Amino acid sequence: MKAIIIVLAFLMICTSCKDDDDMSPGTNPPEVLGMSFTQSSIVFDESYTALKSSIDANNNINIIAEVNHTMNATSVGLTLNPTRIVFFGNPALGTPLMQRNQLAGLDLPQKILVYENNLNEVYLGFNNTAYLSARHGLDNVTTLPTIEGALTNLSTGATMGELMAPQNSMPDQGEGIVTKTSNKTFEDTYASLQMAIDANPNLRIIAEVNHEMNAMGAGMDLNPTRLIIFGNPNLGTPLMQNTQTTALDLPQKMLVWQDDADVVHVSYNDPAYLVKRHGITENENILSTITMALDNLSNVAIMN
Repeated sequence: MKAIIIVLAFLMICTSCKDDDDMSPGTNPPEVLGMSFTQSSIVFDESYTALKSSIDANNNINIIAEVNHTMNATSVGLTLNPTRIVFFGNPALGTPLMQRNQLAGLDLPQKILVYENNLNEVYLGFNNTAYLSARHGLDNVTTLPTIEGALTNLSTGATMGELMAPQNSMPDQGEGIVTKTSNKTFEDTYASLQMAIDANPNLRIIAEVNHEMNAMGAGMDLNPTRLIIFGNPNLGTPLMQNTQTTALDLPQKMLVWQDDADVVHVSYNDPAYLVKRHGITENENILSTITMALDNLSNVAIMN
């Protein structure tokens, strides 16, 4: 299995900056809908290196992309506490989720966030399978326990800490997902979206994942399903400055998928949902800009 990967450097112009004193430490310990976490007993860099080494050592898992949010923030003149996320996948485990509900592809591949807060505490966090199951209606999919076990082992192994679960991991099914129906074919819809992102000087593509091709590599069938991950640190960084766990849902993602009736759709996370999930405050102008950008990109993708 090989995911289609494009990793590009972020090049943005800074329009606003925040001092360290303005950065919220967030909830301590974190309390995020559906995010299980463990506090690390070792420093940030060692925690991230241990996590990546564990993923690399597993022949069933491929790293799709790594995003250093702190470095991206620095490149545009902003400040952010150490914050990194790694995307990785195993189609043999993930494909059955998308066979039940293709929208699960919006939360795949799996990802683990590593961050250090203002108190120099290091946490690892991931979307637990109770959250994935509730959000996408995945009850009784047989690979869920294996996925949960793998995420738990990777996180606790890297931190030497105990896994903690949030009080609530149960969103409503489909909560926070915007879906639009396309007037175009699957290939034309995806190509239009890709070109629209490429044409915007404020956006950079981080990775592209062809879930259908990955499923085929694992000997499974899946309707056309592709994910594109893209970012703008000038907009994303202030959200993470406000609430660092927002990094679990950044960079932005859009899923293009064709259902059993051959109808093509584009889906993405509503920024208002990220506000609710992570407790983001203020940043109304930035959130409005992100909402408008996602709306415009998806409209370009679906309209002739």
